Amino acid sequence: MADTPDLSVRLTQRDKEFVEQQVEAGLYDNAEEVVSAGLKALDSEDYKKSQLLHQIDAADDQFARGEFLTLTTAQELAESIKERGRKILAERR
Repeated sequence: MADTPDLSVRLTQRDKEFVEQQVEAGLYDNAEEVVSAGLKALDSEDYKKSQLLHQIDAADDQFARGEFLTLTTAQELAESIKERGRKILAERR
């Protein structure tokens, strides 16, 4: 990885105190590690959000094609779930 110039960021007092608390608690060695962990978590959340939006789009497409079930009772729902499970297990064999 090529060296990149340092980036300076201003934190609110609350954020600065949070970073300091994380380091003082021994969870991280320094402020850079706290910020890095935060960025990794944000990146992970962005990925999860992207995947969820993709799944919603796919479900919308299925609905538009009429690919859905109408279930009116809990028993119908339970039977539908069991049937889908059986199909998945049969496909794996």
